[in-house]
Amino acid sequence: MEEVKNVGFGGATVGTEPFQFHPKDKLLIKAHIGFAFVALGVGALAGVLQTLQRTGVIDLPTSLGYYQLLTLHGVSLALVFTTFFIIGFLFSGVAKTAGGELSVRERMWGWIGFWLMLGGTLLALIAIGTNDASVLYTFYAPMQASPLFYTGLAGLVVGSWSSSVTIFSAFRRWRRAHPGESSPLFAYMAVATMILWDICTIGVALEVVVQLIPWSLGWVERVDVSLSRTLFWYFGHALVYFWLLPAYIYWYVNVPRLIKGKIFSNSLPRLTFILFILYSIPVGLHHQFNEPGVDSFWKFVQTVLTFFVVIPSFMTAFSILATFELAGRSQGGKGLFGWITKLPYKDVRFLAPFLGMLLFVPGGIGGIINASYQLNQVVHNTLWVTGHFHLTLGSSVVLTFFGISYMLIPVLTGRKLTRAVNYLGILQSFVWVIGMAFMSGGMHAVGLLGEPRRISYTTYGDAPITQAWLPYRQAIALGGGILFTAIILFLIIAIYLWLFAPKAEQVNEYPIGEVDADQQKPPYFLERWSIWIGVAVGLILFAYTAPFVQMFIHPAPGALPMRTW
Repeated sequence: MEEVKNVGFGGATVGTEPFQFHPKDKLLIKAHIGFAFVALGVGALAGVLQTLQRTGVIDLPTSLGYYQLLTLHGVSLALVFTTFFIIGFLFSGVAKTAGGELSVRERMWGWIGFWLMLGGTLLALIAIGTNDASVLYTFYAPMQASPLFYTGLAGLVVGSWSSSVTIFSAFRRWRRAHPGESSPLFAYMAVATMILWDICTIGVALEVVVQLIPWSLGWVERVDVSLSRTLFWYFGHALVYFWLLPAYIYWYVNVPRLIKGKIFSNSLPRLTFILFILYSIPVGLHHQFNEPGVDSFWKFVQTVLTFFVVIPSFMTAFSILATFELAGRSQGGKGLFGWITKLPYKDVRFLAPFLGMLLFVPGGIGGIINASYQLNQVVHNTLWVTGHFHLTLGSSVVLTFFGISYMLIPVLTGRKLTRAVNYLGILQSFVWVIGMAFMSGGMHAVGLLGEPRRISYTTYGDAPITQAWLPYRQAIALGGGILFTAIILFLIIAIYLWLFAPKAEQVNEYPIGEVDADQQKPPYFLERWSIWIGVAVGLILFAYTAPFVQMFIHPAPGALPMRTW
């Protein structure tokens, strides 16, 4: 392996020579990122078609169903694109900071995970393609899909568990080689992300394997809908943080290097990620406020726990802003806000995630509204929720993934992010923001006017109320078209960087920030994963034991399968 040295308190392990990925690590990372882009293209095409149908702009051919496209859009983007991209990104940072490369065994687990996820995805896509799985990405029972769909998604989850072994193993190997030292911040955060993922996916795995697959095969006649949805939302809310945490890793660890600054704190980010593990899972019942079968007291308890998630979110905002201010002042920023002008807005690797940070503010406020028991009653079954979902995933997460791609692809391919491509990426990022403003803004507004979600285009027999929805529907259609244009532009740039951009004269740097020299070494208890996993399990048992016991003592009669499409 490459000779390495540790900089700061585990902020970065960097080579004494310009860092390059081992060719076998590079292949593993490129496989994940490349397939993620394929899923992005498929999901975006399905998304724009269903958006235009949903807003009355086009009529789909009879061979193509609205809910079929909606399922393809959700599965491709919310489950497949995100999972492959996140694991590829985490592999890159772990390989870089935990010794310079993955071991042979770690690569083996990574490839097992890749092929399981790929095989599972293809099975699910076959079922969607034959219109036997138009059950949306939430695959809500009693709508019943083909066994292929459920089996495929189970394969996707199991494959991701294998990938987590790679990350845990690399982290453990580094710890054994560096006793008494603080772990590299990137690797630490990657471990936290996969711990959260492994714990939360237990719920959806139980739902799919124990309930939905036997039911879809006809081995059992009925399905307990309350139990099914509770298991899904045990997973479903934490899924949002599985998307967010890699974006936070980029903000915390990679961006400081890009802005020529230092990581503000080595302890605060670690505590933040631990709090996300604790607070993001035992909160799923706030997605089920309007469903019977769950005691209101436990919905209230999980609502309170939901608001605890605000704490690590504010800690992240504080830490990132402090990093930005220190970087700006170190480069001559004067006065109260002079440091803001020193940030590198002309570097798309920074600008894209920065725009995502700005859009995350209204997204977070919308989340607080959704989690409020009374306000949720107003917006729950409306397009407001769809708009919030897109603003959260499509802004802070996707814009950061754009920035990561513009950083990572040149590192992997040895090609140059030219000035022209950099500016094209900036243009693409702004196009995305404009599209999201139209689409998500329109969804929020028309949701407040009462337009339902999870339904195809209708004027309800030309009811007068739908006339008020028309301008917002037009805004949603316009926004969807702009977002699709931005995705196409992004994929063109990605392909160019991957295959056609000029070769770089020097090795492209994989940016890893260093911790500010004034910061103290993080306390050792932050490295004790067994403690935090135990606390997380305790909170989950507290929040979910009574609702599940209630469902088993007073089980629902069960629902027969439905095919609504």
